[in-house]
Amino acid sequence: MTSPLANPNFRWLFGAQVCSLIGVGLLTVALSLAAYRIGGAEAAGQVLGLLLALKMVAYVGLAPVAESLLAGVSRKGALVALDIGRMMLLVPMAFTTHIWHIAALSFVFFVCSAGFTPLYQSVIPDIVPEEDAYTRALAWSRIAYTLEAVLSPVIAGTLLTVLAGGSLFLVAAVAFAGSVVAILMAQVPSHGVERAKTPFWKRASKGLTIYVRTPRLRGLFLFNFALSLAMAWVLVNTVVYAGARLGSSETYFPVLMGFYGLGAALGAVTVPRLVRRLSERNVMGLGTFLFASVGMCFSLLPTAPLGGLAVVWIGFGAASSWVLTPGGLVITRSARKTDRAAVFAAQFSLSHAGWLVAYPLAGWMATWVSLEMALLVLCLMCIAVSLLALQVWPKEDPVARAHSHPELPADHPHLRDPQATGENHRHAHPFYIDDLHPRWSNGPA
Repeated sequence: MTSPLANPNFRWLFGAQVCSLIGVGLLTVALSLAAYRIGGAEAAGQVLGLLLALKMVAYVGLAPVAESLLAGVSRKGALVALDIGRMMLLVPMAFTTHIWHIAALSFVFFVCSAGFTPLYQSVIPDIVPEEDAYTRALAWSRIAYTLEAVLSPVIAGTLLTVLAGGSLFLVAAVAFAGSVVAILMAQVPSHGVERAKTPFWKRASKGLTIYVRTPRLRGLFLFNFALSLAMAWVLVNTVVYAGARLGSSETYFPVLMGFYGLGAALGAVTVPRLVRRLSERNVMGLGTFLFASVGMCFSLLPTAPLGGLAVVWIGFGAASSWVLTPGGLVITRSARKTDRAAVFAAQFSLSHAGWLVAYPLAGWMATWVSLEMALLVLCLMCIAVSLLALQVWPKEDPVARAHSHPELPADHPHLRDPQATGENHRHAHPFYIDDLHPRWSNGPA
């Protein structure tokens, strides 16, 4: 199997992703410190909650719109411009002392991220068109996301020994400068002009339309939502568990999340082989059921020693990668090349909508019942949504599908390759929702 790292364009874009993730990670820590600096002990939580709410509003509501606005722009130029925009917004954040200043700057930053991330994701399958190499590229991307979540606090903590908290914004800006340089060094294929000529409202709704009319994409959303219900407990309540059950959040929270990151990296590495042997549907289902099973066993057993907790959190991390890593491959198989950016934007928006539900639910349940009981209930909900996903996403799901076009004239170009036959002009080819195929076909190829 060809490694995606053998492709110089992927190496540059992967380097850009790493720099961007470091910048976002440092920004997250810097925003937390700024919230405390501006709001004090009494209002820091409210300030940070406001900033995170603005982030979700931008991600959920503006990603499809941002993608549509960028449809007629060079993808390389758009990626560079969005990175420069984020870099420039970080500089005034380092010096602001007003809540509304940092809120406004953060919101514009998240809007830029809502445009950057789906566009970046849509470029990778064009850079690495071979399916096996692309699957491994997704695994590398998942590892980068996981390591960022684990290492960013460590990097920030190291920097804070020699820098003031506000200086983290400036270091994050330097990271985005590195991302700009890496993107400039890569060759990024152009968009094409078809989507740019489409009316704006059609472009804005295109990705969501394809998403909701494609069964495997509806299943993808449900698997992601199922995982978010259980995984939110880990992301929200690990720090609480470390303090309440182990006696020191400062000591044990980094350790537990380190085990989680190790598991996520190991899980991402195994995804390409699992997808080849099984399928994206089965790998994602296996991941949600594994996560829920580990969580339920953990919630029903007495407090385990650190070695046992290591196994649990490694299991959480591996299961999460089995669910999250194949998503890009599913989207690539479900949309034409010209529509991929729109569908990635829809996925970005809908997945964050799921987290918007899961995060507060995990925090609320942990205060309403015990930590362990909250995890048990969330894991049961995860299983229920996973079963629904398996029903929505058919087991037999070929890319090529037979279908008819009685509405088209016999000399229509679409009916020539492959050649259509019969009065209803029946033929088979890789099937995607588009203007000629507005409804899903269940016919075998």
